[in-house]
Amino acid sequence: VVHLRLCELSDSCLIDSISLRNLEILQSIRGRPGDPTLFTRLNMTKTPMGSRLLRQWLSAPLVSVEKINDRLDAVEFFYHDTASRTQSREILDKTPDIERIAGRIACGTATPRDLLALGGTLATLPSLWAVFSGAKGLPPSLALALADPGDVSWMKDLIGRAVSGEAPAVIRNGGMIREGYNPELDELRSLSISGKERIAALQQRERERTGIRSLKVSYTSVFGYYIEVTRANLHMVPPDYERKQTTSSGERFTLPELKALEAALTTADERGLTLELELFRDLLKKLSAGILTLQATARCLALLDVFAALGEAAVRYRYTRPVPDLTTDILIREGRHPVVEGQIETGFVPNDTQLSGNSDQIIIITGANMAGKSTYMRAVAEVVVLAQAGSFVPAAHARIGLVDRIFTRVGAFDDLASGQSTFMVEMLELANILNNVTGRSLVILDEIGRGTSTLDGYCIARAVLEFLHGKGPSGPRTLFATHFHEIVSAESDLKRVRNFHFAVRDTGTDVIFL
Repeated sequence: VVHLRLCELSDSCLIDSISLRNLEILQSIRGRPGDPTLFTRLNMTKTPMGSRLLRQWLSAPLVSVEKINDRLDAVEFFYHDTASRTQSREILDKTPDIERIAGRIACGTATPRDLLALGGTLATLPSLWAVFSGAKGLPPSLALALADPGDVSWMKDLIGRAVSGEAPAVIRNGGMIREGYNPELDELRSLSISGKERIAALQQRERERTGIRSLKVSYTSVFGYYIEVTRANLHMVPPDYERKQTTSSGERFTLPELKALEAALTTADERGLTLELELFRDLLKKLSAGILTLQATARCLALLDVFAALGEAAVRYRYTRPVPDLTTDILIREGRHPVVEGQIETGFVPNDTQLSGNSDQIIIITGANMAGKSTYMRAVAEVVVLAQAGSFVPAAHARIGLVDRIFTRVGAFDDLASGQSTFMVEMLELANILNNVTGRSLVILDEIGRGTSTLDGYCIARAVLEFLHGKGPSGPRTLFATHFHEIVSAESDLKRVRNFHFAVRDTGTDVIFL
């Protein structure tokens, strides 16, 4: 079953791959596994479905005030309702990847243990829904996540009747169908068991008849069943024994009765395994009728997981609810970088931000190396990403005029393997920004023009600044860090440009960047 869902680019804030990297949303700027990112900082989800959905939200934030507030309402519910947040997360922690199990069922590749895990989760769904049964005033987005995705009880019951609780990881050796599910399979298993009991009885009878106490009836996949007699006891072998194989320690024999038992056992085992494989394939076919319901259930669980995780993060990290609107203003009070603050033991120094497309449109930021210019700018962008993704944000207060695109040019990189120098990479990224920026975009530019001579670099930086400022009443909100001290004169030449400088405190023993 394949269902396609149309995604409109206009429904989300566009963040290109370069900006995703520069802002370290999904991976670190160096690409090293294990480095902290915005996703790893926020990812307190309990299920694989929730983790994937959170990645999706962070890489494609919303641009609708109504939809953002719907998400924020759900996060706020979990932020305040500790009991619901804790109980639901405990249940979700035991939930497997239903989305992928549903896909394996559809493809016929699901394993018995996949089905056992699915059945166990479907059995716990009523207890998860019960967590919210007494809650009042559920926000619409949370009520939607709790809406009945469809009847899954028949799938739970079918799995419970069909799959053995001790099912193996793979199906090739059988043992996955529960006793009582199919009478024919039960009969073949009984025949196999009784045959083995008859083998044991034959061994005991032959020991008594021959007087050979060490006589054994054994089995190998190559020679089948055989009677093994040690070399010391060969003189006691009856004449009706048929020699089958000579070994270093003795001889192997067979009897007509043993041959008949072996044929019956082999037939029963082969028929049983063949039937069991057919029954399992038929079970997957029956379960595939509920794929759409399973997918809807997985979506509901993912939404609950992400809402509860963002509520947990907001409580743990002291985040506040942002206020999205349709203005061109960005007002952040005591904003913090969500990732960097987790790495600083001494505490993160918060900063305010005030941007407006028609007044404080462009902020030129100067300051010493390591003063925090890049961190500050990225913090603003990440607060915007979090707010539009539907998360609380690391600030005392945040009012976010929605952004349609986020562009960044941060750091000095080259791609020599493709014949691109540091300067060429910078110019390509800059061209992408200038060709695609809109009046509602957020632009982060760090040290434009550093890849060439001072004069040329300054001219490029000044030209970019004037282009972004434009001649109209409004323009893209821009944070512009630079070491070109000459460029600060733009504040007096361009009416929507403001200069800011990072303060430093020298305590005599430490230097604190403020």
